[in-house]
Amino acid sequence: MKDLSLYIGFRVLSGLGGALPEVIARRLGQGLGWLFSFFAPGRMALVERHLQRVTGLEIGLKPRARRMFASYGRYWAEVFWMRTRRKESVVTHTEIVNVEALHQARDAGRGLIVALPHMGNWEAAGARAEKEGIRVLAAAEALDNTRLLQWFTRARESMGMDVVIAGTGLRTTGALIKQLRSGGTVALLADRHITGEGVEVDFFGERTTMSTGPVALADRTGAILFPVGCYFKSGRGHRFVVHSRIEIPDVENRQQRIAVGTQLLACALETIIREAPEQWHLFQPNWPTDRVSVEGEV
Repeated sequence: MKDLSLYIGFRVLSGLGGALPEVIARRLGQGLGWLFSFFAPGRMALVERHLQRVTGLEIGLKPRARRMFASYGRYWAEVFWMRTRRKESVVTHTEIVNVEALHQARDAGRGLIVALPHMGNWEAAGARAEKEGIRVLAAAEALDNTRLLQWFTRARESMGMDVVIAGTGLRTTGALIKQLRSGGTVALLADRHITGEGVEVDFFGERTTMSTGPVALADRTGAILFPVGCYFKSGRGHRFVVHSRIEIPDVENRQQRIAVGTQLLACALETIIREAPEQWHLFQPNWPTDRVSVEGEV
């Protein structure tokens, strides 16, 4: 019953959000996200710790943390607002820095891996990639709520992405490898270790684990790996930045190649996140020192 209620709630919000003009939906989402921060003190404290790692600051973090909540509210508002008929409008208000690197990698036919942190709106990124002739297969986090998972899958497919569910073992890996070996593109959120094998990395000056997925796939298939940042513009629209490719180290030991390559990816993600820390949608514990009681859920 709880799963059904949650699913119905999402469908209602999608219906309401879709009925609003884009500017109102966006600002309403930002406002509700900002307001929610006042009712989640434990989550606020966690977000402030994340921002402290990113910025190196110890004061003035609370207003920035509230903007982080507002950014996440905007993300959800845009998800609820987006429709297939609005995809062209979404794409019109996007820009990509260094898109030529993606075109060259696509044309090389070796397969392309895009590794992103949880920033901005990656659904909009999928729509723009399709416009560039790069159809993306995205690995989505598995949810216990089957109805909600199906809704998310349909929403992302409507914006020009194919979806495979992460956490289904060999089936997921096989789908990603097949996509890459056919010269296709895979998108992976890479800043948070959720499932699967991980390695220790230094991330914003503190040791934690990070998923080996992007680097391990690149090493196994020969695909080209790019870190990419997704950012909200100050008003309507999105900006995507393609960073320099991650070069997998040329050593015989595969385990060492993956470990070193994942650290290189972690450093690239740091650069991406530092450009707009308030747009980093990380509301969960991500370092061993974060394993404390957190009030509320996001």
